[in-house]
Amino acid sequence: MKANLLIIRDEFSDKSILGKLYLNGEFYGHTLELSWKDNKKSVSCIPKGVYEARKRGGDESAKYKYQHVEILNVPDRSKILIHVGNYPKSTKGCVLLGHTRALNFVGDSRKAFYKLMYDLQDFEELEVVIKNR
Repeated sequence: MKANLLIIRDEFSDKSILGKLYLNGEFYGHTLELSWKDNKKSVSCIPKGVYEARKRGGDESAKYKYQHVEILNVPDRSKILIHVGNYPKSTKGCVLLGHTRALNFVGDSRKAFYKLMYDLQDFEELEVVIKNR
């Protein structure tokens, strides 16, 4: 069974992009990414598009002790994750998830992220679609 994660970017500033995350068509939470800087590693969000993703980490032998979502096959980029964080300085080009949002901020990130990982546990395949409004 495949989970579909849709991110609609809808608020753009010079420091970050805020968006809404939908899981299988249902509103799920808010996202924060870095602003667009030509897809440059660690300082830019990734291009809009359709990506495969996978769950990664989460065991004692893994480099990452907690499980997270890795977005795959991003042009000229690697290790793009959906993970915990509140501010642009926490993203390094990844996607942060939260229950609330304000300018350059998502709140309740840890709670939102762990709920997402729990809700994804029964899905073997993940797809991430990123669109700009």
